[in-house]
Amino acid sequence: MTGGGRARRVGFRCDAGAERGVGHLVRCVALAEELCSRGVEGLFLGEVRDSPWAAAQLRERGLRLAPAPREPAGLAALARELGLDAVVLDSYDLPPPTGTALRAAGTAVLAVVDGDPLGQEADLYLDQNLGAERRPFPAQDRRLAGARYVLLRDSVRRRTRTPGPGGVPHVLCFFGGTDSAGVAPAWARALTATGRPFRATVVSPRPFEADDPITVIPPTDRLPELMAGADLVVTAAGSAVWELLHLGVPTALSWVADNQLIGYEELVGRGVAAGLGRAPDERAVGVLARLLADPAVREEHGRRGGGLVDGRGRERVADALLGLRRTSS
Repeated sequence: MTGGGRARRVGFRCDAGAERGVGHLVRCVALAEELCSRGVEGLFLGEVRDSPWAAAQLRERGLRLAPAPREPAGLAALARELGLDAVVLDSYDLPPPTGTALRAAGTAVLAVVDGDPLGQEADLYLDQNLGAERRPFPAQDRRLAGARYVLLRDSVRRRTRTPGPGGVPHVLCFFGGTDSAGVAPAWARALTATGRPFRATVVSPRPFEADDPITVIPPTDRLPELMAGADLVVTAAGSAVWELLHLGVPTALSWVADNQLIGYEELVGRGVAAGLGRAPDERAVGVLARLLADPAVREEHGRRGGGLVDGRGRERVADALLGLRRTSS
């Protein structure tokens, strides 16, 4: 990828907010960190709505956010105006011709997908889901697939697991940066319903009443630290799972969106995480009770997951992205 003598510049087309979540933005931030370390400027195109935490992720890294048109031709024109060498598309909501318009305008395109590319045309596709390399894809020769390509932020890559000394297990419970489905209170009640000793930190953007031993906190930059120190994490099968696998933290999974189901089934099927199902029902309470009562069962999940994500995925993705050549001028 060449930039005509000027500094290379990559745009990230993604959105984040209380309703849509922050997973797309978080993985783009990880790739932007890698590119910036190589002297490539990263510019985010889209909107961050009702999520101060997500907005801070860009501001604290000096990553500029600019509004972007939804219409493909308008985005292609903006990419040319900004002098972007490439655009990373990470959204389920973009019109299918978006990648085609960008490529026709001479901008290289990397599309981040979760299985189905949703009709987007790209020079390169990234599907970082576990087992993606075994699933069929319409452009196999242009896809980076599987856990080798997981995008992790600096704050996770420099962490190592630091669980407590034993005794009463510490549980961390969160559902993305915004808990867009509003499920944290129900899972907090499920933990209490186990009747087992535990202490828990529940991350929720909306405060709610919880009995001891549960502490409710708002979204925080300390999440990597909290993950590394937990004996068990209860979460959904979203982008944070890859961070947990890298750290080797025992994890119990649910899912809150249909696009998370494929990852949930792969992770639970391989024994990398315990499966709670979608709802905090009687069966889920039973699974949590067993995990809280038996450290060996918990740690077996962490052992199986440890090492699947080596933390160098973003380096491999950056190498491939920077190797693309613009199709026209």
